[in-house]
Amino acid sequence: MIKFFDLYKQDRNHHTKILSKFKKIITNTNYILGNEVKIFENNFAKFVGAKFAIGCGNGTDALTIALKSLNLPKNSEVIIPAMTYCSTAFSVINSGLKPVLVDIGKNMSCIDINKIEKKITANTKVIMPVHLYGSAADLKSIKNIIKKTKKKIYLVDDCSQAHGAIDESDYLKRKIGSTSDISCFSLYPGKNLGAFGDAGIITTNNKKIFQIIKKIRNLGSEKKFIHEYVGFNSRLDTIQASILDIKLKDLTKLNNKRQIIAKKYDKEINNKNITKIFYTNGSVYHQYVILVKNRKKFIKFLNKYKIGYNFHYPFSIDQLKVFKKKFGKNKFKNSNNLARNGISLPIDPNLSKNQIKFIIKKINTFNN
Repeated sequence: MIKFFDLYKQDRNHHTKILSKFKKIITNTNYILGNEVKIFENNFAKFVGAKFAIGCGNGTDALTIALKSLNLPKNSEVIIPAMTYCSTAFSVINSGLKPVLVDIGKNMSCIDINKIEKKITANTKVIMPVHLYGSAADLKSIKNIIKKTKKKIYLVDDCSQAHGAIDESDYLKRKIGSTSDISCFSLYPGKNLGAFGDAGIITTNNKKIFQIIKKIRNLGSEKKFIHEYVGFNSRLDTIQASILDIKLKDLTKLNNKRQIIAKKYDKEINNKNITKIFYTNGSVYHQYVILVKNRKKFIKFLNKYKIGYNFHYPFSIDQLKVFKKKFGKNKFKNSNNLARNGISLPIDPNLSKNQIKFIIKKINTFNN
């Protein structure tokens, strides 16, 4: 069986260092906001090229805290892509704001730049692109759209699948997480950089926003019993921070392995029943997603040859049960098509050459 993703294989090389660090932490018992949290925050900020980073409980909290820090009027509009994980939309609603959906591009994973402008209204306060599957959205074009409106619209990006991805639209080719007003990362175990449980981190170059977020994630407080905001109990704990800091050192190497596998898939998977979606050159390939004409039959085919797979995602935001009345159904053609026909292939950095060769060989024989 070729697993879709083997988390144990990826993490086992770190076990000795992690256990050693764990022993130190349980000895000093500084479990909440210990020094390791600050060390990881500083190293992650340096890694993406941002001035500040603030750890928090998970990626959903990261998005919600980011929006809360902006102190926007109730029911302000936040533009998000129709194809993303539910957390993107939930964070908007849980912040007292209104999500406005925009379709993704054809055979793409990111928001359609050409459809954003017509969705901007007097109530639009945030545009929240999602760098889905590890490919960067066109941030330069989004910034130009914002500039053209001559309104105060924040750029807050969901970077939960783009740890280390390059913003190809940026002339300096800087990393995702370094050029938006606020950037939010999930550090869920299965991410390119993942904790041994839930975790998240927020980056910004704005000192004022940094100071507000730092307080909001800690019950609105920086000093004990002094609560300046209605905040969240969403602190990145010391043990997770220490694990993440150890794993951060290998992130670029693991991303490079994902890129090598993806390029091999790009070049060698040739099947008229399969359409490959567009990835940017700077993608870190959190997922490698293809479109299949008969997904049900293709799933049976993969099961026959014991090749792992997954869906990202089987429903677009408008198709989720909780939102059917809010957005209607099947109004976003490209997002709906990706939800209906998309399937994620294994792109585990620990796949062997023989496993990669086997996957490609078998997929090329699939007949709809």
